[in-house]
Amino acid sequence: MSRTAVIGGGYAGMAAAVDLADAGKPVTVFEAAKELGGRARRVTLGGVALDNGQHILLGAYREVLALIGRVHPGAAHAMLRQPLSIFIAGEFRLDAARLPAPFDLVLGLARARGLGIGERFAAAAFMLRMRLSRFRLPEDTNVAALLRDAGQGERAVRLLWGPLCVSALNTNTADASAQVFLNVLKDGLLGGSGDSDLVIPREDLTSLFPAPAAAYVATRGGNMLTGTTIRDIVAIPGGYCLGGDPGAACYDNIVIAVSPHRLAPLIAALPALGDLAAMVGRFDYEPISTCYLQYAGTVRLPEPMTGMPQGNGRIGQWAFDRGVLSGHQGLVAIVVSASGPQQSLAQEELAARLNAELAAIVPGLPQPAWSRVITEKRATYSCRPGMVRPAVRTALPGIFLAGDYLESRYPATLEAAVRSGRAAARCVLARRG
Repeated sequence: MSRTAVIGGGYAGMAAAVDLADAGKPVTVFEAAKELGGRARRVTLGGVALDNGQHILLGAYREVLALIGRVHPGAAHAMLRQPLSIFIAGEFRLDAARLPAPFDLVLGLARARGLGIGERFAAAAFMLRMRLSRFRLPEDTNVAALLRDAGQGERAVRLLWGPLCVSALNTNTADASAQVFLNVLKDGLLGGSGDSDLVIPREDLTSLFPAPAAAYVATRGGNMLTGTTIRDIVAIPGGYCLGGDPGAACYDNIVIAVSPHRLAPLIAALPALGDLAAMVGRFDYEPISTCYLQYAGTVRLPEPMTGMPQGNGRIGQWAFDRGVLSGHQGLVAIVVSASGPQQSLAQEELAARLNAELAAIVPGLPQPAWSRVITEKRATYSCRPGMVRPAVRTALPGIFLAGDYLESRYPATLEAAVRSGRAAARCVLARRG
């Protein structure tokens, strides 16, 4: 029976491993870190299990939610699911109505607080026009140009469309692909019932999926090797071997599920994949910083997910009340996505700035007992217009890719990662057939 290696134990790699294990395919997963999860993994701060970044999902992310439900016995309690609500402290509030799509969002826009009646009408009209055009553009452009041409004013961009764009694509509106943004709006905000729901993990991201997926794979005969770095892939008669594999095994199929900036060294010994390495080598990247601030246990945010006002040099974007979400009383996570002035600040400076910005919206906020900033400098690729991304299949038989950076309708999200992993598994199984 043929053997498959999955290099990378993040959401994409573990999605591939779960499907292969379900099909009875012998699979070995190699993960360089001690924790599974990749760029959505558990970190431990002060004895508390947290995340390297605060993630949210949408109800439209059906494949990742279904896969979590398949392997996680307590999935129903591991996530907070609520109707779409966008709250920016002191400036804006939009709550989706409890109606079928698209009327839930259209009515929500009509009743939104913080925009004038003309701005609300223009926003609702923009969504309806996009729906009539099936959310397809004749030619991709950037989100800022799309919104400008659609008559969206400065306040609507600052309070609604800009935060949605940066949250979904991790790319500023001046650079972000308008077509990918519309894909997210179509599926996430104007899809079926519940698709616009916000789904916020209540537990750390490793425990949410990769760890139960590893147990699921192991009970079906798979091997999980954490703390094992694969250096390269070498073609040999009959398959491939992996530099750094302690078992020195031969594999018929390889699923490469690493971050795109780590791809080139792995395939350097495979000349047929030179064009692939060159394509991915042209990617630009965007950072995400998450600042954890531990306050007294009585501190509460206005909402579990509170938007922070923008402009006038302010940096913070979204603050999450971990006391409500995960029971870590007084702990707040503030997320700063995409390129911006935060990149020039030291961790202590950034934490102090974010604490001051939070104090402006939480009366009587005390000084934090401790703070910690975690920055993923290459959290996602920069999702720009007309960007060329690779496919799951490569130029070599038996070598497949998985990751949130592959060609798809979506930007770099957990849903894109899981979809790519499952697609890679289908390719492996089809090749066996």
